Amino acid sequence: MVYKRKIYSKLLKWKEESNGARALLVEGARRIGKSTIVEEFAKNEYRSYLLIDFAKATDQVLDYFKNNKGNLNELFMLLSVEYGVKLYNRESIIIFDEVQRFPTARELIKYLVADGRYDYIETGSLISIKENVQNIVIPSEERKLKMYPMDFEEFCLAFGEEILSDYIKQCFDNRQALSDGLHRKAMLLFKQYMLIGGMPQAVDAYLQGNYDFEAADAAKRDIIELYRDDILKITDRYRSKVLSIFDQIPGFLSKHEKRVILSNIVDGSTIDQYSDTFFWLGNSMICNECFLTKDPNVGLSLNEERSYIKCYMGDTGLLISHAFDENELVDDQLYQQIMRDKLSINQGMLFENTIAQMLVANGHKLYFYTHYSEEKHRNDIEIDFIISNNSKLKYKIYPIEVKSSKRYTTTSLVRFREKYNNRIGESYIIHPKEFKIEDGIICIPPYMTMCI
Repeated sequence: MVYKRKIYSKLLKWKEESNGARALLVEGARRIGKSTIVEEFAKNEYRSYLLIDFAKATDQVLDYFKNNKGNLNELFMLLSVEYGVKLYNRESIIIFDEVQRFPTARELIKYLVADGRYDYIETGSLISIKENVQNIVIPSEERKLKMYPMDFEEFCLAFGEEILSDYIKQCFDNRQALSDGLHRKAMLLFKQYMLIGGMPQAVDAYLQGNYDFEAADAAKRDIIELYRDDILKITDRYRSKVLSIFDQIPGFLSKHEKRVILSNIVDGSTIDQYSDTFFWLGNSMICNECFLTKDPNVGLSLNEERSYIKCYMGDTGLLISHAFDENELVDDQLYQQIMRDKLSINQGMLFENTIAQMLVANGHKLYFYTHYSEEKHRNDIEIDFIISNNSKLKYKIYPIEVKSSKRYTTTSLVRFREKYNNRIGESYIIHPKEFKIEDGIICIPPYMTMCI
C-alpha cells in the first residue's frame, strides 16, 4: 500500500522551482519508502516516467550508460526501447533508483540536466560512503533531499487519524491540553508508533494483519538483516567496528547516560579509531547521532565534542526488534506489556529513542549537555537534547528533557536554565502526562514532539 508522505510536497516544490535545471537526489536509509513515493510522484505528475533500478539493471543497460556518455540521443532511444516507455520532451521524468550501485549514472547527471529534455530524480542509500563516490565527480546540478522513516504525523495518516493529528498541532499552537479522552487516544497511538516504528513495510504488516505485532516484528527483522548485509559488504578496514557498534546500540542506550563507551568494546579504544565507523552509521542514516556540546551557544556544532556521542537507532521500531530476540517478544508478550505501561526496564530507552527520531524527522541536529560537579563528584546537570532555531539574528537554544515516567524531577533543567538563561528560547519537558506550562517550562506529551 502507498502511504501519504510529507516529502511529496517537497517533490512538487522541486519540480516547480527547478524546471529541469537541477536533478533531485532523495537519500535515506534502506526500506524507508524512497522508491515507492518517488514512483508515485512520477506517475501522478508526469506524462510518462522511466524507472531504472540499478539493483536489478542488466549488464546491457549498464553498458548503455558506459558507451553513450557523449551520445544522449542514442542513450535515450536505447532506454526507451529497453523499458518500453515513450519519453516526451519536458513532460517525462527518468528515475535512477538505488543510484549508489552505479556511480557512473550519477556522474552523468551533469550532462543530462544540461541537455534539458527530461527531469531526473535519483534515490539511494549510503550515498556519501567513500566506496560509492570514489573515482567520480559529484554533479553540482544535484539537489539533495533527506528522507526518513514515517514520522508520527505520517503514522497517524496511515491509521486514518488525520483529524486527530491536526487537532494535536492546533492544541500545541494554542498552548492547551487535549481532553482526557483524546489524550489517551493520542498516547495509545504514540505507543504503537514507538513499538512498530516508521518503516512502511512494518506499518503495512501491522495494519494488514489487523494490528498484528508479530507480523510487524517479522518485517522489521528482515530490514535489520538487510542492514547487517550492507555492513558486511563494506571494506575490511572498519567493517568489524561498524558491526560491533551496531550490535551494541541497545546496550549503550539501556545505560543511564546512553552514550557510547568505547572502552566497553575494547580497552584503550579512542574515538579517532572509530571515526569511519560513526561516519558510516550516520551517513547510512541507520543511526541518529547526538554529540555533546560543551558550551551551548551560537552554532551548537562549533562547540561539539565528538568524543562523546549517543547513537540512537534511526527507527525505534527497529530498535525494539534489535534489542529483544523473537522468543522474548512472543513468550513474554513484551509488546503488550509496553502498551499497558507494565514494562519496568528499557522503556526509557525506547521513549528517548522515539523522541530523537521525531526531532530528526523535523530537521533538527541533536546535541546533549552534561556538567560535572567537582564538589559532588558527579554530573549535576544532564540535558537529553538541545536543539536550536538556526536563526542568524535571534539565535536561541531549546533544552529538552525526556521523562518516560509520570513522576520525575526537574533539577537538571532548572539548573541549566539558571546557567544559560539569556541563550534559551523555550524549555521543554516531554512526559506521558497532558500539556501544561509550569515555572516557564513547557511540558508536553510525547505526541506533541512533532510540533517542535
